[in-house]
This record gives sequence, structure tokens and C-alpha cells, in this order.
Amino acid sequence: MDTIPADEFAGMPSAPLEELTAFLHELADAAAEVTLPHFRSGLSVDDKSDGKPQDVFGYDPVTLADKAAEEAIRGLITARYPNHGIHGEEYGLEREQARYRWIIDPIDGTRAFVAGVPTWGTLIALYKDGKPLLGLMDQPFTGERFWGNGSCAFYRRDGVEQRLATRKCARLSEAVFSTTSPDFFEPGYETACFEALKAAVMMPRYGYDCYAYSLLAMGQIDIVAEGGLKPYDIAALIPIVTGAGGQVSLWDGGSAAHGGQILASGDARVHAEALQLFRSLSQTQTQ
Repeated sequence: MDTIPADEFAGMPSAPLEELTAFLHELADAAAEVTLPHFRSGLSVDDKSDGKPQDVFGYDPVTLADKAAEEAIRGLITARYPNHGIHGEEYGLEREQARYRWIIDPIDGTRAFVAGVPTWGTLIALYKDGKPLLGLMDQPFTGERFWGNGSCAFYRRDGVEQRLATRKCARLSEAVFSTTSPDFFEPGYETACFEALKAAVMMPRYGYDCYAYSLLAMGQIDIVAEGGLKPYDIAALIPIVTGAGGQVSLWDGGSAAHGGQILASGDARVHAEALQLFRSLSQTQTQ
């Protein structure tokens, strides 16, 4: 399970931490300047899946806005921190051996972006030695920004800033659950886990992409489960959720820092119950 040690920034002067956090906001501002003019503009869309029938996602859209926003972010990082690594959805990995690595999803939720639904977001994370340090999710159309460092997390809208905190939820039967789409789970174990989780919770909601994790950190949603996420889909969200008091792990309880089958919860009790549910189904599948 991903937790960021309280002393992770020990030995790092406060100025660099403040500087890195401020830089996160600079990157988000630069991305917003690119993405917002394209939102609800009728821009052309390409399909990265090439129509492969084995692709569980089926249709995998990418737009000029995705590519241009990542280019803008990469340019600023390279100019400010030329020795840092960069891993982005659209243009891959640079400087793989660097201790510090920025992980970028310029538009997480491109399907929502193409459909004109404001639940997409720009995700930017900073990792040190493969572990998440800082993360930010920006939704520029609604003017909402979420960021965190694993110890604390914040939300800003219309110039008003507040600290984020997940809410208490003692059991799955009281939980609000979200996943982007039931169709994104692989047949077999993943779909069995989804169906069991859906049956166990109070209410399921679909279609929020990265916005669901942000709502979880805000205390609006209790649990999120996704299958097959890439590192850039989850990297920025881990410090936000954990900074708000939540939990993020793989379905087997391992680290979610490099993507995979992701489980995020606002309350440790709900997280433990969901993990136990998944373990039981995993044992059933292997018998």
C-alpha cells in the first residue's frame, strides 16, 4: 500500500519543497492555457487503439490538446530541471535513471474531454526514487485544483483554498463507490471483483476518471476501483488521496505507484474490507 513517510522531505530545505509545489502549479497553469481553448470546440480526434479487438478499452482517443499540453509541460520541466526524468502518456519516458521523475497525463479522461463533460483533468506528479512525493489534479473548466504531498492535501476554487479530508465510512454497505466504466474491467477476475464490490456498496457511480479520486479526497466518495491503469493515470492522485487521509493500493494490497489494478478508499476500514473481498475472489479464481 502506498504511504508517503512523514520524514520523506527530511533533509530537504523548506524552500525547495515550496519551490517544487509552486512549480506544479506553474505546469498546471501552462497546460490549462492549451487545453481550455480546445474543450467543447469540436476538435478532431484520433484513435490510438487502432481498432484492436483485444483492447479492453476499445476506443482510445487522443487529441491535439493532449499532445500540445504535454509538450508545454515537458518544455517547462526541461528548462527548469534538466536533470529530472519525465514520463508522459503521449511522448513516453526521458532520462529514465534520474532520481526525480515527473509523471504526466495531460488530459486524463480524454473520452470525457471529447464528449464535452468536465470530469477530465490534467495530472502531474513528482516521484523520487520511484515513490510519489507530490501530485496535482487540475480541472480548468470548473476552476478546481487538487494537490497534495501525502501528508496533507488541498483544494482551490475561485481563489478560495481549503484543506482536504476524506470522510469516515465504517463498512462497504455504507459506501459510495466509483469506477470510470464497468466495461473497462477484463473478463474473469476483474469483472467478478467489480460485480462483488458493486453488490456490497450503498451506491455506485460511473464516469468520473481522475475526478473520482479528487472527490474521494474531498470526502464525497468513499471508494474507487479501476483495472489496468498506467503509472500516469494514478501517480498524481496518490499524494492527494493519502494526503487527505485515504488509502491507495493495488487489489492485492501492494504499491499502486506504477499502475495496475487500483483501489483507493477514504477510510482504512472500507479499504481493508474491499481487499479481503478481492482476496477471497482471487482464491476462488485459482481453485
